[in-house]
Amino acid sequence: MVKVNSGGGWRAIAYSFKKGRQAGGMWKFYRALRSKNACKTCALGMGGQKGGMVNEVGSFPEVCKKSMQAMASDMQGGIDPNFWKQNSIESLQRLTPRELEYLGRLVHPVRYRRGQSHFETITWEQAFDTIVGKLREVTPDETFWYFSGRSSNEAGFLLQLMARLYGTNNVNNCSYYCHQASGVGLNSSVGSGTATIQLEDLEHADCVMLIGGNPASNHPRLMSSLLKVRRSGGKVIVINPVRETGLIRFRIPSDPRSLLGGSKIATHYYQPHIGGDLALLWGIAKAVRQAGRVDLDFLSQHCRHHDEWLAAVDAMDWAEIVAKSGVSQAEMEEIADVYGQCNRAVFAWTMGITHHQHGVLNVQAISALALCRGMVGRPGSGLMPIRGHSNVQGIGSVGVTPRLKKQIFDALQEKYGIQLPTSAGKDTLACMESAHQGDLKVGFCLGGNLYGSNPDSAYAAAALSNLQMNVMLSTTMNTGHVHGLADDTIILPVLARDEEPQPTTQESMFNYVRLSDGGPRRLPGPRSEIDVISTIASRLMPDTQGVDWTAMGQTSTIRQWIGEVIPGFEKIKSIDQSKEEFQIAGRTFHQPSFGTKDGKAILHVHALPPLAAEGPGRLRLMTVRSEGQFNTVVYEDEDLYRNQTARDIILIHPDDFPTLGIQPESRVTVSSDTGRMENILARPYPDIRSGNALMYYPESNVLVPRSIDPKSKTPAFKGVVITVTPQERGSVAPAG
Repeated sequence: MVKVNSGGGWRAIAYSFKKGRQAGGMWKFYRALRSKNACKTCALGMGGQKGGMVNEVGSFPEVCKKSMQAMASDMQGGIDPNFWKQNSIESLQRLTPRELEYLGRLVHPVRYRRGQSHFETITWEQAFDTIVGKLREVTPDETFWYFSGRSSNEAGFLLQLMARLYGTNNVNNCSYYCHQASGVGLNSSVGSGTATIQLEDLEHADCVMLIGGNPASNHPRLMSSLLKVRRSGGKVIVINPVRETGLIRFRIPSDPRSLLGGSKIATHYYQPHIGGDLALLWGIAKAVRQAGRVDLDFLSQHCRHHDEWLAAVDAMDWAEIVAKSGVSQAEMEEIADVYGQCNRAVFAWTMGITHHQHGVLNVQAISALALCRGMVGRPGSGLMPIRGHSNVQGIGSVGVTPRLKKQIFDALQEKYGIQLPTSAGKDTLACMESAHQGDLKVGFCLGGNLYGSNPDSAYAAAALSNLQMNVMLSTTMNTGHVHGLADDTIILPVLARDEEPQPTTQESMFNYVRLSDGGPRRLPGPRSEIDVISTIASRLMPDTQGVDWTAMGQTSTIRQWIGEVIPGFEKIKSIDQSKEEFQIAGRTFHQPSFGTKDGKAILHVHALPPLAAEGPGRLRLMTVRSEGQFNTVVYEDEDLYRNQTARDIILIHPDDFPTLGIQPESRVTVSSDTGRMENILARPYPDIRSGNALMYYPESNVLVPRSIDPKSKTPAFKGVVITVTPQERGSVAPAG
């Protein structure tokens, strides 16, 4: 493998041709990518009525390997029904995430029953009868309903409505394992749980602070926006324990100048220890304060608790800040100087901030750092959580949370005469724990890979295996289909977004709602998610007061409901006819009037947590995605930008090998209090901060404890304390 020294570039172009060939030809592939459907991958958002590869400010072509990977996967042929007879469950469990993804499209409902050695194909009628029969057999609060961010607003709204009318609030989504800490932290700071800016604001900023994220790999289309910031003379400050190749230099394929010469992205790069972000953020705030750059008038006029916050900043001890962040005082003062001289700043972050037991505190500290200079509530400035799945934000907006917002709850009951449950619903990890205890009997998963996204993989498998039934709606196979099997496991094949027979909508991370036209099905067999949900609901609850489930099989009917009860979504009611995509009102703050009761932002004071793994022979581990991966879906085994060709590895700074007593390029055992992985290749990686380590998610989830941020219930996938020891002789257990 030739060493890569920049992201994007000619390799990305060559990769697009590779994917085109896999999809049946470049013209066919291009037409699919250009269809009027929202991009299937990240929530940065593309497509819709402007056509694919067009972003919210109209830029074309915005090309992304992630969207190509997802599209090529959806354009695979179907899995032959004989496959299930020829391949046992045991053999499927030995397949890697990538191998499972490329088995082909699911085209038949398949079923596993405890004691069988193979999946069997069943008819849709058999599937519906079995599912409805089991749901009638158990009580509603013995079930849970899990939603990924790949589905539409319509499917999400319909399924959560069905679950609640069935009688439970055990309704949750994948954000509890990613950005829930962002939502809680932002709500508690500015009264809205989403980005406070639009894409245009980002591109007009003169300083972007990117904290704990790697968009070069995970949100590549964001790189063109960062390049615009650089070309206009702006600064890009990257804060990450790892020096990521694509954040240092990127060649944007659609920009000839960038493609040929390469583009520098980060103007400044700082490497705290994993878990040192909170201390670092307070240190930057202290340096801003000492430099006289705090906007005291803004704080007094537009923020609550500003006196307490300023006093806490003044009282913070530099020695403690440096020790708990791993960043020197001089470096923090340098960051503060760059920030202090800018006029429009955007703060962006991903799961390097949220995947900690103090994830909400991290987000509150970012918000305070922005507010202290009045960088929220003006154009070109604000807060930007970089969300993952293409519609994860929309799924949350339309009510996929254990507890509905009061306004939505009241509107549903008053406008439609329905009765909703008032019991406390369980978040995602609480559902897993209840399943493990035997309190939950049935799971229903709208997309995603619940097994693969969980911490403590052994526990997750045991919990899901304890269910009497687990139903999963999917387009392709993943590890969650073959591990943690329930007494009765049913996989239902569904259509991809651009195959839907009716238009659907999605919401970007910039609070922008797109309309996807759908399109012709590629294969016989899969059904629309809306069709599947409405069919189950009509058979389970045929006489539900206030709801015509047949009418709810029309996405236009569902949009009428959404527009009536979800604040800011009024325009969705006419989007079929108007084709007018829209910004959700009340979430973008271009004036310093926030979403709190009194319109003021809120500053929070924190105690700094100690750094984990302070001791000989131990490292702090962060689980990461590769460049060839999207969330739990692995499209390629190599990690191009980190120059790695396999996933059964641990990346360690060269200075740490002697203290760990291991040799470079040797096989080791990696252990935590939760689990262990054997036969892992220990590779020197000078781009990570000494004392820290990298391993790939989801394989390394076996090491991740079920420790959570108490405010958001988000598991701490970062900062896992591990030990690394030489592989025992004779042990050749596979990784993962």
